Amino acid sequence: MTDTLVQFQTDMRRGYANGSIGIIVSGLAWLISAIVTYQYSASQAVWTLLIGGVLIHPVSVLLYKTIGLSGNHTKGNPLGNLGMEGTIFMIMCLPIAFGLSLQHTQWFFQGMLLIIGGRYLTFSSIYGIKLYWILGAILGIAAYLLFKNSVQSFGTLSTGALIEILFGLFMFISFRRNNKNI
Repeated sequence: MTDTLVQFQTDMRRGYANGSIGIIVSGLAWLISAIVTYQYSASQAVWTLLIGGVLIHPVSVLLYKTIGLSGNHTKGNPLGNLGMEGTIFMIMCLPIAFGLSLQHTQWFFQGMLLIIGGRYLTFSSIYGIKLYWILGAILGIAAYLLFKNSVQSFGTLSTGALIEILFGLFMFISFRRNNKNI
């Protein structure tokens, strides 16, 4: 069973470059939302982040293919199902975050940091990379501190963008270093 699990995780890491591009694209969605909240309004940034979230996977797959990776996993890999289940759970949490935004708009973004932080915890099992626990914890702690200090939407969005983009770049560099022949 362990050998099979390791093989499934290796398949996921190879197909998705340790998940790095998806993290970077998500971070860019947070960055674009920060720009929208700065230029227009936090309410428009809520919709920007929601729409950007929907586009993370297709944009990531396009980028994976652009750099010569499949952007997919082998058919029958059960970890692909785990990834989809985590996505569905995250989507089911969106009404909670949206409800928070009806009280204070910045709470939507802080709620989303918690939600995606929790989702990244499952990536440790999907990819076999324990660093995802650190990413999940950093996002969760950031959400709490941003909430506790009443940080407005721009600050929360910028924080989410910075964390994800930097972590995604680290994961991509790590992938490239360990897979020089790909």
